[in-house]
Amino acid sequence: MAASWRLRCDLPLLRYLLGFGSRRSLGRAQGAAAWPVGRGASWRWFHGAQPLQADPIKILMPSLSPTMEQGNIVKWLKKEGEAVSAGDSLCEIETDKAVVTLDANDDGILAKIVVEEGAKNIKLGSLIGLMVEEGEDWKHVEIPKDVGAPPPVSKLPPVSKPAVPPQPSPQPQISSPARKEHTEGTPRFRLSPAARNILEKHSLDASQGTATGPRGIFTKEDALKLVELKQMGKITESRPAPTLSASVPPPATGGPSYPRPMIPPVSIPGQPNATGTFTEIPASNIRRVIAKRLTESKSTVPHAYATADCDLGAVLKVRQDLVKDDVKVSVNDFIIRAAAVTLKQMPGVNVSWDGEGPKQLPSVDISVAVATDKGLITPIIKDAAAKGVQEIADSVKVLSKKARDGKLLPEEYQGGSFSISNLGMFGIDEFAAVINPPQACILAVGRFRPVLKLTEDEEGNPQLRQHQLITVTMSSDSRVVDDELATRFLESFKANLENPMRLA
Repeated sequence: MAASWRLRCDLPLLRYLLGFGSRRSLGRAQGAAAWPVGRGASWRWFHGAQPLQADPIKILMPSLSPTMEQGNIVKWLKKEGEAVSAGDSLCEIETDKAVVTLDANDDGILAKIVVEEGAKNIKLGSLIGLMVEEGEDWKHVEIPKDVGAPPPVSKLPPVSKPAVPPQPSPQPQISSPARKEHTEGTPRFRLSPAARNILEKHSLDASQGTATGPRGIFTKEDALKLVELKQMGKITESRPAPTLSASVPPPATGGPSYPRPMIPPVSIPGQPNATGTFTEIPASNIRRVIAKRLTESKSTVPHAYATADCDLGAVLKVRQDLVKDDVKVSVNDFIIRAAAVTLKQMPGVNVSWDGEGPKQLPSVDISVAVATDKGLITPIIKDAAAKGVQEIADSVKVLSKKARDGKLLPEEYQGGSFSISNLGMFGIDEFAAVINPPQACILAVGRFRPVLKLTEDEEGNPQLRQHQLITVTMSSDSRVVDDELATRFLESFKANLENPMRLA
């Protein structure tokens, strides 16, 4: 006798029984009956003593800067099995600019660390960890099948074995009559294209002559000498018959005719470097991005340069007066202030190139180059035209320290409308800097130096006076700032810097 069963349950439970619901949605359903159900031969209790197994929450490598393509895991701030609240710091990630803390977006438990500390070059979107909700079984969480295996941890660069020139494939081939096969005991030569053409035309072999070119190259002149000897009857033509031979030449008994190796071997860590070896230096993400952006800038941005000398006598006097009042500011702070005031006066220079045309920026945000152990980074003095010299000095100190410690936030180094790079403290008189796209200009500042100049006194008598001069060079994007505009900018900048009262 057939029996009829009716199961009274809510819609989410019914969808799960039919295979349409997920474990996560079921775990959130309230008032479900404790029926042992499952998929296939796997049966579980909805509310049993064992924690509910659910789909984990994926923690992926995020994009923490516009130019970031991969990141390094510096340190995990949470351990497996530790409770996490939304906003808690999970780990520290080294981007192409700085070390940034990754915060959690959800509450739960850190179930599994997929990528360990010290792992490098993790691509964006790669799985680095798993979380589960509170009450779920975090100890038996599994990596989802749609995610590949985690990348290997590479805390140290791999030790490369000495480079060996690649051997050609051992497939036999028919040698061409024009090409001279190397036979054992016959010296090998590197032929120049002109020499090869002459030898093939006159059916001669390079082994019948002497190579005089650099690094053992058989030159055109060497080939012409062989032709002369053949015409004089001192040598005969050499045309070997085509033979079936392997493309791998027999090992040479002697070394090459040139002392310098084609591929220098790699040095071995822990052992003294041998002659001709090199040591591979691992590059940080910051240095790789710097190299990429500098290459793009020099190859895609038409750089133009303009240089001017500025007299710092008045600035140094004002600075001494401020020091007496216990106000500590540097010459570079005056330079930043002068550039900000000039940009305010000439908004046509406070622009950027967005790929299609110039774009005038509403605020004067000056990027200041700071050298760190990992490379150059440019924190930004926001709205510098509205700040005084002392306020600029305080901002530079705070941002420089954060840059060297790798603690800059993305909004503190992204953007900017104008850059300043000062190498005066390193004793550099003058230099030209590379533009930081999409910005249109960068000002390179050298050291201030005493210079004797012939001037006239109040009565018109000539006299030698010592001046403290500083050389500045502005690199500008010719697509946005032409030579005439760059010249007027430097003239205004010089006038503002030499008259500190304009900077008040």
